[in-house]
Amino acid sequence: MTPARTAGLLYLIVAVTGGFSMLYMPSLIVPGDAAATAGNILTHNALYRLGIASGLICQVAFVFLALALNQLFKGVQQTHAAVMVALVVVAVPVAFLNMLNQLAALHVLSGAQYLTVFDKAQLNALVMLFLDLHGQGLLIVELLWGLWLVPLGLLVIKSRFIPAFIGVLLLVGFLGYAADFVSRLLFPQYAAFVSPIAGASKFGELAMILWLLIMGTKEQHAALRDIRT
Repeated sequence: MTPARTAGLLYLIVAVTGGFSMLYMPSLIVPGDAAATAGNILTHNALYRLGIASGLICQVAFVFLALALNQLFKGVQQTHAAVMVALVVVAVPVAFLNMLNQLAALHVLSGAQYLTVFDKAQLNALVMLFLDLHGQGLLIVELLWGLWLVPLGLLVIKSRFIPAFIGVLLLVGFLGYAADFVSRLLFPQYAAFVSPIAGASKFGELAMILWLLIMGTKEQHAALRDIRT
């Protein structure tokens, strides 16, 4: 398998596992109803655990993706490639640590003997607290997920072996992440309006995955020679 398709496969794994974790898990949360949320977790316990596992797999694959992309682009601009890897290396531990909140919510419902000092309503409230903290933690990680697209987008634009418009779309994706971060943190009253628009700006990553998997980078070596000259 070529380096480009290896990176594309890793990017696809990140997208699928991360998408499942990010989309399925919130579907169990009933805003303002701790009892219903706790009930959903207990009812769909296996899927809830699978969502956590998917999130962990996503972060591991993210590290290998950054390394694969660094190998692919290091001949284009070493500094940008190094910054891209550094941002991923910072983001992954934050994401791992944040997943402890999901595990904590599950543990609160485990029936452990020392938790019997809490009544059912209190346990349900603790579950909701940990899930809310996980959501707030995603806000921090989201900024890093956006920032890594900046050096990646610049590398794509400069590479000449991947269409420049994909790089531009990746930079637009960063703006989407940044807009969502700012609205949720500073202007929460507008977050419901901004988030769907910000989400629609992230198609650059899908385009990147498809190009790497389908087209590869057949002209990579020739393009690198042109850049160096």
